[in-house]
Amino acid sequence: MIRPAALLVSTLLAACAPAPETTRAVPMHLALPAMQTFGPSAPGPLRRSNATIARDFLDLHFALESGRTLPRLTRFEGPVTLRLVGAPPHLAGEADLLTRRLRDEADVDIRLDTAGDRTITVQILPGHVVRRIVPTAACFVAPRASSWAEYEAGRRAGTTDWAALAERRHVVVFIPSDLPPQEQRDCLHEEVAQALGPLNDLWHLADSVFNDDNFHAVLTSFDMLVLRMTYAPELRSGMSREVAAAALPRILARLNPRGGSVDLTNPATDTRWSALMAAALGPGQARVRRERAVRAAEEARRFPDTRRAFALYVYGRLSLSVDGSAALAAFLQAGEIYARADLPVQSAHVAVQMAAFALSAGRPRTAIAIARQHRPAADAAQNASVLASLGLIEAEALKLLGRTAEAEALRVDSLGWARYGFGSGTALAARVAEIRGLAPR
Repeated sequence: MIRPAALLVSTLLAACAPAPETTRAVPMHLALPAMQTFGPSAPGPLRRSNATIARDFLDLHFALESGRTLPRLTRFEGPVTLRLVGAPPHLAGEADLLTRRLRDEADVDIRLDTAGDRTITVQILPGHVVRRIVPTAACFVAPRASSWAEYEAGRRAGTTDWAALAERRHVVVFIPSDLPPQEQRDCLHEEVAQALGPLNDLWHLADSVFNDDNFHAVLTSFDMLVLRMTYAPELRSGMSREVAAAALPRILARLNPRGGSVDLTNPATDTRWSALMAAALGPGQARVRRERAVRAAEEARRFPDTRRAFALYVYGRLSLSVDGSAALAAFLQAGEIYARADLPVQSAHVAVQMAAFALSAGRPRTAIAIARQHRPAADAAQNASVLASLGLIEAEALKLLGRTAEAEALRVDSLGWARYGFGSGTALAARVAEIRGLAPR
């Protein structure tokens, strides 16, 4: 289940820009370039010990995001077909790329099918319909259904309980039609992956879409390995956690021979910390959400990984409009943690904030340097919203330096990515206006 992007994507530093500029809208008659799209992805190397991978595999498969435990492993026991219902053209292309990756990287026997029986159905519905059932999620997946009508009937009858499954036969994914193209693609990746395998999210997974931080947009090397393990011949539906655990060392020795055997170092996330982060990311008073993020950052000091960095990042976003100095300090700390951990995707998200601070402070050269350093990571991660934001900030900085031809070329290119990341309506107009308003006039 993916959270709405409004809660998680980088919010720019509009609060520090001159007021008349931040309220300026982009003319809706502005001629936009063609929407940019990504091709096949090239996931980076896997940097994990097999012992850690095995633990995470079990935690992902034998619990739901709510914390409820699952008694058995379930998967599809045969070829999988994926069918799109009501999908826009761009999503059909994304589905083709995804199924190719699943076959090549995860060894899942899956294909697109426009007719006939289907095991996974992806249905595009009006946003208000989806949010009526799950208001805190951008999209979600459910078992024992192949349509919205079947899902609603099953929900009333109590047959859509993952814990009651013995084997997966029919699963449906619901994606709102009013999401930007990138968010629809992100939903496709994570929800189809959950339809095939893991149903849980883990906060400490810095290299996975199975993490509520939503930093990764498309399935990673780790995610593909988890799915490859899920469909290994040594496993089958109905296995208990203990039986599955006994099979994992042999599976990983074959699939990830460089993983070796390393002691586990990252403790699991307790329910208290998860609740603090859920409150910080959820609806409610901004003051209360900031307090929860601060508490989560303090409590995360006991974790030897990047959970503290994410709490600081969330606190920084929530503080932008009320305390710019506190927000900047939080982003600096988060950026340092992510840099030490060599996490370029997370660093690119923080870089949007840092470049925005530099631009609003009248330091265009610093803004350009930050944007240029981190745009390649956003491109490699196929995150158009971050890529476009960094490009538009750099374009404004170039304009301040009088390099208007460079600025215009980069602005046009970035608008193409912005159409993919934010859509072509008011969200895009608001983002462009927000970034224009950062530059001193």
